Amino acid sequence: MLGFRKSRHRLASALAVFGLVVTGAAVQASAPAAAATQHRVLFDNGHAETAGNADWVISTSQPDPLGQDSSPSSETDWTGALSSWGVALQKTGDYSLRTLPSGSSLTYGGSAANDLSNFDELVLPEPNTLFTTAEKTAIMTFVKNGGGLFMVSDHTGADRNNDGYDAVEIFNDLMTNNSVDSTDPFGFSIDTLDVSSGYPAAISDSTNPVLHGSFGTVTKSLIADGTTATLKPSDNSAVKGLVYRSGYSGNTGAFFATSTFGSGKVAFWGDSSPIDDGTGQSGNTLYDGWNDTGATNAALALNATEWLAGAGGGGGGGGGGTCTAAQLLANPGFESGSSSWTATSGVITNSSSEAARTGSYKAWMDGYGTARTDTLAQTVTVPSGCAATLNFYLHVDTAETTTTTAYDTLKAQVLNSGGTVLSTLATYSNLNAASGYTLRSFNLSAYAGQTITVKFTGTEGSMLQTSFVLDDTALNVS
Repeated sequence: MLGFRKSRHRLASALAVFGLVVTGAAVQASAPAAAATQHRVLFDNGHAETAGNADWVISTSQPDPLGQDSSPSSETDWTGALSSWGVALQKTGDYSLRTLPSGSSLTYGGSAANDLSNFDELVLPEPNTLFTTAEKTAIMTFVKNGGGLFMVSDHTGADRNNDGYDAVEIFNDLMTNNSVDSTDPFGFSIDTLDVSSGYPAAISDSTNPVLHGSFGTVTKSLIADGTTATLKPSDNSAVKGLVYRSGYSGNTGAFFATSTFGSGKVAFWGDSSPIDDGTGQSGNTLYDGWNDTGATNAALALNATEWLAGAGGGGGGGGGGTCTAAQLLANPGFESGSSSWTATSGVITNSSSEAARTGSYKAWMDGYGTARTDTLAQTVTVPSGCAATLNFYLHVDTAETTTTTAYDTLKAQVLNSGGTVLSTLATYSNLNAASGYTLRSFNLSAYAGQTITVKFTGTEGSMLQTSFVLDDTALNVS
């Protein structure tokens, strides 16, 4: 039976097919000039990252690697198996790097110099001790408020300090046993596996800033005893596998994955061997995965660091620099009708058939039960030096009965001024149907200094309606 649309009256004045341009947060493909506000990255060494043969530090000078060499030109100028990573970032002039020393704890919102509120990104390179309850709250709050989190795991059983926990268990505990959100907040779990070897390949996605960033193009990574992740997009639609173990795709076998949580970003890598540069402190047995000619591990690590830290603004620390706090979207709740928005005819409406979250108007895309595409967009400029967060409330109503197939979809995207898609922030579908509105948030700090289009595109199949209803949008900068 053909689906039907709930009866509603459309506004007489409608806009043409939209092109919402927002100055956004995507990492650009060309190498940026030195940033006025440096991206602040904290590497963790407070959780046995140098136990056993591990040497996951950028320098033995901690917390400040510049104490070993203030102007490193080669990776041996700093000592540690991650020195190639650190030196490559330092040489750009765009990064301020620190290490949380052994014996220290992760905090957020305090006054200490290494408090996460002072950083845009936290790198966890194969931790080998459990995070405390307070630390898990700090990490999750940091990400939720706009920080970037880089999780580097290793294979199950890699318990380097023999305390009963490996990185797989530690990361899964962080995601499932914290006080902020334990309901699969990132949309993936780490598999209990030991994959002995392989060169997992990257997906084809020319617009992805991690696979095609300023540090190069990613084609393959390296597995030398590692693991993968199982993706759960029904829990977090932003999760995306970028590199997959041979023979795997979709929701299984993801060796490198990204996601978002609140206003922040998350990256997962299933092995520490790709970040190992083969040199470090005396006595450690290391492997040079960083320069492995069969893979592009350096580009993957550096592009991901850039994406997580934000190309033009801060993350968890509030951005740094000078920025006047503001909400940038005009007519954010649609109460002025179609003013300031470009949309398909009838999308912005005060019909009572679908309730607005607040006020009388909302943006109602699709819901006809026939093949149709609706769009909604607005163009905006994000000031330089600002941290930016896109928020909107979404209600999905559907007549579809399937629990497995996405027949109707809504894409939230960022486009540049030429109409090229810079990033697909999320894709929702009839599988996301629920009563009431849900807040959706995305970190757009990397688009600071640009004019971009934020665009929503709803695509409906020929049978059974799905309505995508948006209200109370906001693009906040600070």
